[in-house]
Parts: sequence; C-alpha cells; structure tokens
Amino acid sequence: MPELLLELLSEEIPARMQRRAAADLKRLVTDALKKARLDFTGAEAYVTPRRLILVVDGLPDRQPDLREERKGPKVGAPGKAIAGFLRGAGLDSLDQCERRDTGKGESWFAVIERPGMPTADVISLILESLVLDFPWQKSMRFASQRIRWVRPLCNILALLDGEAIGFHPREMVSPADLERHHEYYPEWPPTNLTCGHRFAAPDPISVTSFADYRDSLREASVMIDPAERRAVIEDRLETLAAAEGLTVKDDPGLLDEVTGLVEWPVPLLGDIDAAFMDLPAEALTSSMRAHQKYFALLNPDGSLAPRFGFVANIEAADGGTAIVAGNERVLRARLADAKFFWDQDRKTPLADRAPALEAIVFHAKLGSVAAKTRRIAALAAYLCKFIPGADRDVACRAALLCKADLVTGMVAEFPDLQGVMGRYYALADGEAPAVADAIADHYAPQGPSDKCPTAPVSVAVALADKIDTLAGLLLIDQSPTESGEE
Repeated sequence: MPELLLELLSEEIPARMQRRAAADLKRLVTDALKKARLDFTGAEAYVTPRRLILVVDGLPDRQPDLREERKGPKVGAPGKAIAGFLRGAGLDSLDQCERRDTGKGESWFAVIERPGMPTADVISLILESLVLDFPWQKSMRFASQRIRWVRPLCNILALLDGEAIGFHPREMVSPADLERHHEYYPEWPPTNLTCGHRFAAPDPISVTSFADYRDSLREASVMIDPAERRAVIEDRLETLAAAEGLTVKDDPGLLDEVTGLVEWPVPLLGDIDAAFMDLPAEALTSSMRAHQKYFALLNPDGSLAPRFGFVANIEAADGGTAIVAGNERVLRARLADAKFFWDQDRKTPLADRAPALEAIVFHAKLGSVAAKTRRIAALAAYLCKFIPGADRDVACRAALLCKADLVTGMVAEFPDLQGVMGRYYALADGEAPAVADAIADHYAPQGPSDKCPTAPVSVAVALADKIDTLAGLLLIDQSPTESGEE
C-alpha cells in the first residue's frame, strides 16, 4: 500500500520548538487523513534543526466512494421547501430523487453518491492547509513569501508511493489578495529532491521512499531521528570522559537542547584554563551551559574537572583539533568575564550592597526589593517560634541579605546563580554558615522536582519569602498563577 513521505526543509528551527513541531505535524496530517476517510497503518514524525519529517504507511490509492441518503420534504410540499432541499443536496430536479413511503406518507429522498478522490489529490489539499496554518509558537513573515513559518521555508518534499506531489497555497488566498501580492504566494512544484548536511553534503539528493530518504541522508551526514542523535551524544561523551577517568555531569535538559542543534553530532572534549578553576563550580557550569552549551565533566570525587565536553556538527578532516581550539578560545573569553565579576564582587561586602535594593522594584504596588527583605525578616523572626532549632537573630540576618546578590555583577551576568552567589559572598564576608546557607536555599523549592530546605534557618527564610509573595499578591487582588507569573 502507498507510503507518504513529507519533509519541510527550512533554516534552523529553534531547539525548544522542535519536539512540539514534530508532534503537531503528525497530529495535523493524521487527523486530516482520518477526516478525509483515508485509513493508514502507522505514522511517525522526526525532526532535525533544519527539517520536519513525517512518514505515513499503509495508505489506500484513493478515498472510498461515499453514498449518502438525505430525507427531504413530503411529496406535494410547497415549492420553496422543495427548492431548498434540492439546493442543499446539490441536485437540479426531483428527477434525481426517490419517493419513499415513510409510514406517515411519501417523502422525497436524495441519494448522493460521491466518488472518492485519488489519495494524491487529497494530500495536496491537506498540505496546502498545513503550510498556511501550521501552529508555530512563534513565526515570521518573509520578503519573498507571504507564508508565515518559523524560519524561511526552503523546500517541500512530498512523495506518495514514490511519486512527487505538488501543491498550491495561492489557491487558498482570496483573488483580490492574490492579484496584489501574487509573487508572495509561490507554487511548490512536485519534487523528489532534498539536500543533506549544510556543509558536508549540500548538493541535491533524489529519493524514492522513506527508507531511501533515511539512508541517503545518513550518507549525507544527517541523522533524522532525534533519539538516535541524543544516544550518540550521550554515549560518545561518556566514552571520551571515561577514557580520562572522568564522568559527564548529568544534565538531561542540556542534552535535549544540544540534540536539537546538530544534524550530525560529533562529541569532543576541551580544556579549561587552570586560572579559572578557582571560580565557584556553579559559575563555571552556568557559564559553559547557558552561553556555550558545553557539558561539565567531574572528577571521581565529584569535583569539577578542568575539562569540558561539547558537540560539533561536522566531521572535521583534522579530527576536530581546530574545532576544539576554537571552542577553548571562546570559553576562555567567557570565563574571563566571570572571573572579573567574581573578583570585583568580593571587594564589596554583601551587607553593603543591601541598600541598593531600594532602587529595584519588586512590584509597583508592593514596593522595592529592599522593602520585601524587611518583610521577610519580620516574618522569618515570627516563624522561628514554630521551627525547632531556628535562631531568630540568624534568620533575620539571612533575610536582610537574601536578595543582596541581585545587585552583583555575577548575578547580572548569570541570573540563574542568584542565591548561590549570595552564599559564596556571605561566606567570604565572614557571615555565619547558617546565614550563607539560608541565602542559597531561600528560593527553593522552584518546582515539583526541586528539594525543599531542611536547615531550620533556611526553612524559616524560605517560608517567609513565599508567604510574603503570596500574601502581597492576594492583598492587591492579583492572584498568582501556577507558572509563577503574576
């Protein structure tokens, strides 16, 4: 039975949009096939940074014929009723209808027979609607075409049983709009061509089926299955790290993101300059992860190793030597910034930074962040009466300092380190360990999978922070949402 292969080739699709886009492609096409009375045995979607792919197996050659009976008015009914019935059934005269006894007299019945369309014609119509109405989270309009897409749409490959299908989005546009902007609504002619890796194999590739397509793209340095790319990255990074007695820090989110950035993953390792290893481990990891998409490597004792892993998108002739050197150079510059902020921030005690929070608005109706810390301190002092082991003075001190790292250079550069850097700075200033730990812990938990604070002072400050936020929002009649957005 015929197989449908669809590929929508574009410029790079953001990694965060890929999984949903593949699911939407499968859902929209399969729902449209079912609505068109076209059965199939299976469908599977794939996605790479440049292409959305769908294969549907077991399609029929054409739609089944449709026979529909429609009951009309009684024989002898007024002419207007008869005319309306014929118009609704798409018939010209009662000669095309049947008279039947319904037990309550004779009525007219229209028997409408519609021959099924060829599957190729149905799919052409489905693709027209798909391209014009695809539900991207964010899309763009381009000078060369009126169609909106996440990035410029370069080619559309649609094969049914090896035969190319073309379609015409312009047919779905109003005649007036088409006359004004005809050049923006291109026709996509039938083609059995695609292309491989942008740099390794950019020449056109002719394909005849999904198996041929998959194998041809693999030879052209493209792995279409994201699960396979993810496994290659994970396994190869672990192998490279293990060869040096190291392990890869577990980071499923980063692994998923990097999987969506490459079509032909080539994991490699690089060195971190020793001059940067005195930075806090969280700062090193955040800098590598957020800006460069690098993987942190760990020593056997769990400490951060002076090595990092990353994934290239091409097999280099020199084995990756130049690529590694380039990535080390980029990371060196990024870590130099982090080290500068780290050194500068420690010149000013955390307590001296707290007054600067007066200039930061927590909420227009709830005052500044400094005002919030004073409320947290008062609440934490009260809560200490109900938390065994919580020292009131320590909790107040931690509450007044818990937001002070927001005005440091390190947190301005790496916002995900708020609280974490406050702990380091508090310890460097000689604050009590319980104060430093409460500063780091008071944002927790930040989700259902996050750990809750357990130290008494940390519990008091974390609860006070959250109670203040909830109570404040309710007082100004602004209910908080489950996503954390007000």
